[in-house]
Amino acid sequence: MTTLSRIPAETPRVAVVGCGYWGRNLVRNFHALGALRSLCDASTAVATEQAKLYDVPARSLDDILASPDIDALVVATPAERHAGLVLAAIEAGKHVFVEKPLALELADAHRILERAEARGRIVMVGHLLRYHPAFIELNDLVARGRLGRIQYVLANRLNLGRFRREEDVFWSFAPHDISMILALVGENPERVTAVGHCYLHSRIADVTTTHLHFSSGVNAHVFVSWLHPCKEQKLIVVGDGGMAVFDDSAPWADKLVIYPHRVTWTNGLPEPARAECQAVPLPAAEPLRLECTHFLDCLRDGRRPRTDVREGIGVLRVLDAARRSMRQGEAVDLGPHVPAPYFVHPTARVDPGSEIGEGTKVWYFSHVFAGARIGRNCVIGQNVSIGPGVVVGDRCKIQNNVSVYAGVTLEDGVFCGPACVFTNVVNPRAEIERKDEFRQTVVGRGATIGANATIVCGHRLGPYCFVGAGAVVTRDVPAHALVVGNPARQIGWMSRVGQRLGDDLVCPQTGERYALDARGALVCIADRKVA
Repeated sequence: MTTLSRIPAETPRVAVVGCGYWGRNLVRNFHALGALRSLCDASTAVATEQAKLYDVPARSLDDILASPDIDALVVATPAERHAGLVLAAIEAGKHVFVEKPLALELADAHRILERAEARGRIVMVGHLLRYHPAFIELNDLVARGRLGRIQYVLANRLNLGRFRREEDVFWSFAPHDISMILALVGENPERVTAVGHCYLHSRIADVTTTHLHFSSGVNAHVFVSWLHPCKEQKLIVVGDGGMAVFDDSAPWADKLVIYPHRVTWTNGLPEPARAECQAVPLPAAEPLRLECTHFLDCLRDGRRPRTDVREGIGVLRVLDAARRSMRQGEAVDLGPHVPAPYFVHPTARVDPGSEIGEGTKVWYFSHVFAGARIGRNCVIGQNVSIGPGVVVGDRCKIQNNVSVYAGVTLEDGVFCGPACVFTNVVNPRAEIERKDEFRQTVVGRGATIGANATIVCGHRLGPYCFVGAGAVVTRDVPAHALVVGNPARQIGWMSRVGQRLGDDLVCPQTGERYALDARGALVCIADRKVA
């Protein structure tokens, strides 16, 4: 991994290039943070006005690039100039904050990535809503499974104006939503379909509808228009365990609302189970201020921004695919994609020699040891330790305060509740070395281990089994078995989606039917699509 250069501990020194409609907001925020040293604009009058307002010099771009007293450029020019300015800044040894989109062509974006990696420069893309307190909370809720498995995401970004002539409405309005969707889903789409309509210009779309299909089965839909009678900025997430709406046009107290609606199954038929909506309390803060602060923190710490070049390229790939889909009148298959980077919180530690799959998140104060292998789209909670040689499959969730020791294998989709315990030696003594006595423990696909449960080493937990909170597992657990107590004993069966089965062995949520085979093992005999 490329080492990123760091700015000394004092406040980094930035220059804003482009002080127009949005650029002046960046000027205001970086000035308030004590980082603004100069500015530049194609309009001398605009540059002079802003320079006088904030008591900093207005300078030419060449002067700023050559100046040793400028650490970073903040680029807020028209989109067609982004790539050239970012590349020029990198070659001049500057770090860069660039407004969305990163570039208008994928080839330019990859050149930016190559040069930034080669020079050790930080490049951050201004996907503003990734820093909005409402989205940060929403993303955390999804990561913690509050909404269950995501089924689809809907984004509406509608308004009357500002009309552009450099790029269509999708490139102008949708990057924020695409960035949020990719973060929520934790993967890149495999197929994009888009339809656009031109009303004010023969070749620039004023209204677009775009559909993203992901290999996990999640779908996302983005509707944007600058020819709409009223303003609407909503992101809706629908999961099988709840729903959420991030409405950026709503008052602060109502910007993020959870709808704990569910779908129940009666006699194999789905029925809505409505619940009272719940507004999520949020800290009041200006998202742009938080975004600018994040950039300065990254410069000081030498760490990758949340919305770095690779994240910008992921968004750009979707934008480019939508453009091609509109031109060709058919879906665009993205095929193999550039892996999205995994996320590691600054307080967490990931040792060299470990492996982490794309889309995985490693949260506060966790430690991944050398030799550990973690799959894709996992969530590693706070204060989790993943030991050497541990194998964690795809889409696993390990809650807070869990240590997974050498010898443990978690297959795909395993849930480990808070403070559950794994052992790897039967009779440990602090004074006796027993590393050659480690026993293997395998937790099967889709299994759930409840809070404070203990799994004694050397046993296998079957696929989709359910270990109750506080249980102590001292022997193998059959697939789909529900076990509780100390020592754990079986008291029933669980379906693949985590519903307890009655005497009829029919899942009350999906309608799937189960039966016991000749060996007494539970098997699904009606493999219906899991909701």
